[in-house]
Amino acid sequence: MKWFDTDTFREILDSILRNRSRSLLTGFGVFWGIFMLMLLIGGGQGLRHFLENQFDGFAHNTCIVFTNSTSKPYKGFKKGRYWDMTYADVDRLKNLIPELETVTPSTILRGKSVARGETVSSSAVVKGQRADYARIEEPELMYGRYLNDADIAQERKVCVIGKKVYNELFPEGGDPCGQRIKLDGTYYSVVGVDCLDGRGLNVNGTAAEAVTIPISTARKAYNLGNTVPMICFTAKEGIVMSDIIPRVREVLARAHYIHPEDEQAMFLLNTQLIFGIIDNLFKGVNFLIWLIGLGTLLAGVIGVSNIMMVSVKERTTEIGIRRAIGATPRQILGQIIAESTVLTLVAGMGGIVFSVLILHVVELAMTTDGVLKAPFQVPFGVAVIAALLLTVLGVVAGLMPASRAMQIKPVDAMRDE
Repeated sequence: MKWFDTDTFREILDSILRNRSRSLLTGFGVFWGIFMLMLLIGGGQGLRHFLENQFDGFAHNTCIVFTNSTSKPYKGFKKGRYWDMTYADVDRLKNLIPELETVTPSTILRGKSVARGETVSSSAVVKGQRADYARIEEPELMYGRYLNDADIAQERKVCVIGKKVYNELFPEGGDPCGQRIKLDGTYYSVVGVDCLDGRGLNVNGTAAEAVTIPISTARKAYNLGNTVPMICFTAKEGIVMSDIIPRVREVLARAHYIHPEDEQAMFLLNTQLIFGIIDNLFKGVNFLIWLIGLGTLLAGVIGVSNIMMVSVKERTTEIGIRRAIGATPRQILGQIIAESTVLTLVAGMGGIVFSVLILHVVELAMTTDGVLKAPFQVPFGVAVIAALLLTVLGVVAGLMPASRAMQIKPVDAMRDE
């Protein structure tokens, strides 16, 4: 018997279809196992992409400092004292901690009125930023540009508006750059539109509802003085942010007479830790996905092996006759393994195809305005590995039944009859 000829596969199909109900139920175990594995992998990949998109553009090695009331008395100051950071703190951090790459101040003003002619936007968030803030939270510009150093130095009345503000003030669409909007009685020229639609990590309000102006302009327009409510900084490549944070606390505490061990006095949001937690979470999720999926698939393959054992027992006479007319043990082995492999592969490929169709439906549900939020699909490489795995499992499932078939002797087969 040859491995790849028409008669061989006709015989394999005839053997599988001889008892359709049994073959269908046996194949369903493999089908369900590979279907669950592929569905979980595709769903896990899609969820990971969705979360990554939520944090897309935000620097992974960022830390943000906010002030809080002190919890310990120090150098004559009572506990419970409120304090403010200043622009001098930005220079201190930059000069005293060389591991820092970008150090930038930020201001925030909520509930501001923004209008264009007779059109008034709902309550907006005004953010005062420097040009280097784009290294902290990278904008996704639909039109125009972000703030630059000249805007800051010359205290220009320019702004970058968010997607929500743009849609409300410019319902007709088009490029708004060069047009003027009214912010709390002062006119600003629009230089850019940030089309970010919100993230899982928002610093003092979403980008969609923000109007970003130069921080130097904001200081004068809103009489903010020398106070800085928030300082953002990034570490240089290869530097672990957690190693720098104690030094940041030390520098700021020393400058503002805060107890060195008073951790409540300032809140530091370390995004590197957040991204590390998410990464470790998905490593655990992937492990569970493969554990559950392979366990289910293995249960299906064991079912195939058991049914093949039953099939071999039922065909004892047939195998004995084949042995009597000259079939070699190797040919019998190949026949049984081929039947097991074909049954496993057909059921498994059906599971892969069905899981891809289900994931495609999920993708359609996750598409808004023609934009896919996250690709819920199985990577091609994983699908190839799954097909190879099915082949191997099909061979393994057929080994024991094939070994039993090889032991059948023609004389014993005749007696069994």
